[in-house]
Amino acid sequence: MMRKSTVLPALTLALVAASCTTITPTTGKSRQTRTVSSRWTDSVLASMTLREKAAQIVWPSVLGDYASGDSPQWRRLTEYIQQEKVGGFTISVGSPTEVAAKLNALQSMSKVPLLFGADLEAGAGFRARGGYFVPNAIDLGGAIVFPPEMAVGATRDTTLAYEQGRLTALEGRALGIHIAYAPVLDVNNNPDNPVINTRSYGEDPDLAARMGVAFIHGLQDHGMIATGKHFPGHGDTGVNSHLALPVVTVSRSRLDTVELVPFRAAVNGGVGAIMSFHGAMPALDSSNVPGTLSPKVLTGLLRGEMGFRGIIISDAMDMRGVLDQFGASEAVKRAISAGIDVLIQPLDVTQTIDAVVAGVSEGRYTEARLDSSVRRVLETKRRLGLAQNKLVDLAALRFLVGDSSNAQIARRVAEKSITLVKDSLRQVPLGSDTALRVLSITLARRADLPAGNAFNAELRTGLPKLRTEFVATEDAALNYPRLITAADSADVTIVSSYVGQSWDAITASAPQAFTNFVQTLVQRGRKPIVVAFGNPYLLQQVPWVSAYLVAWGGFPVSQTAAARALVGTSAISGHLPISMPPYVSRGRGEERAAQAR
Repeated sequence: MMRKSTVLPALTLALVAASCTTITPTTGKSRQTRTVSSRWTDSVLASMTLREKAAQIVWPSVLGDYASGDSPQWRRLTEYIQQEKVGGFTISVGSPTEVAAKLNALQSMSKVPLLFGADLEAGAGFRARGGYFVPNAIDLGGAIVFPPEMAVGATRDTTLAYEQGRLTALEGRALGIHIAYAPVLDVNNNPDNPVINTRSYGEDPDLAARMGVAFIHGLQDHGMIATGKHFPGHGDTGVNSHLALPVVTVSRSRLDTVELVPFRAAVNGGVGAIMSFHGAMPALDSSNVPGTLSPKVLTGLLRGEMGFRGIIISDAMDMRGVLDQFGASEAVKRAISAGIDVLIQPLDVTQTIDAVVAGVSEGRYTEARLDSSVRRVLETKRRLGLAQNKLVDLAALRFLVGDSSNAQIARRVAEKSITLVKDSLRQVPLGSDTALRVLSITLARRADLPAGNAFNAELRTGLPKLRTEFVATEDAALNYPRLITAADSADVTIVSSYVGQSWDAITASAPQAFTNFVQTLVQRGRKPIVVAFGNPYLLQQVPWVSAYLVAWGGFPVSQTAAARALVGTSAISGHLPISMPPYVSRGRGEERAAQAR
């Protein structure tokens, strides 16, 4: 008989508070309690040297791929655990079974249980999928992938946000992951933002608060810690903090009414962790340092004014937004001084641990200050039950991860999110005329293997005369005249753009040659239907198109939903959680009923 995986319920409020602290849901204020079980935390902390304490708050990154026992990668991981004695890791991409097996192996090497965090903004499948086998682009499957947060915002449905959190927790914990670096609570009110974009619920702070808190409760009610990010707000930036330091030059009153609204709601709702922003906000700290390094932001505002008692996690410490001013070691010391509890993705693990220790010996902060962070980490491990059982059941994983009922919920989110921004000629839906000649043109990076695959496959089920073309964004010499000729011979031309997907975008803009091509189609009377699978603000580059549909993301689940919406198999009900100035305002969305087949 298969043993079911154990998941800890009802962790929402007290899950990751410092030992002897819980958080009340209405005020976010702490009350002091001492339990007998917290003696494990006290005992482990008391047994540690200063350097071992420092290592508990340094979490390197690890791929979820296969690594042989004598490979350089595995030897390095063994050193991190057995010699450096790190307290946890940030997990990156891999197949579900390999991720779970690898995390079990890492746990088995560590005397003190490890905490594993991962960027699960779009579900457990955002990190734990099998990828694509080349050159055939075979989808190897994996955990469930949801559309991006902005798609959930387009549904306005907090029940779906909760369900996404619930399934992310159930699948993530089955893999051995304990902390989701999600939800993104940034209010994306800057259309030029290249790094947040669809990762946000939208530009309405109240909507972001409602959806974010629903996701947090779904996640933490089912055994995983949520991380609201990027405090105090990364939405109003046009700079990617991976590459440079963003500066948000708005007033404190604007921050209080926009950027801080979702974070206050999350703190009051019991969020277990908060991730810092590698950007400056002069209204909060005139020294122009990023929030990650600012005591005024983390200790004064987040801990003091807002009463947060959970774990403060840095954004990746190898990003230029935090490195350029001070360098790696000085940035580490300033981060601890500011109030950071956990440093993720450091440039160099040994040097980072050494820098934490040096901060104590130099008098930058006390050992007691370091102890407070270590206690939060250890108490989290205790509350998650890792002191008793730190391994996951590999046999049970197959019956928990990627389940068809989980996939159905992701499909529901995707279908309800599809937003018909404009359709002035009433071209949508296309209907079920099997004689219709449809040309589907896909614009994407050449390395984006899934781009267009699920979309075109779904279209072809009802439109057998479908013709497809792929346009690589890197190909400056593309033969656009050939595509124009193909469009002239089609009854309908659909142009799908995967440009500007926020997790890999340096720029959110489509190539000028491509927008010129779309304009030529319009001028020739081809009436193209443009579908945005990448940057939803693409309409600002092609305002003259008569039909514009937003699918919010290029994952297969969103591709299928967009195709079903276009042919009328499913209804269209999404409404914009953003505006696209000066063309459309927030809330826009034309609804269409599903057509009988």
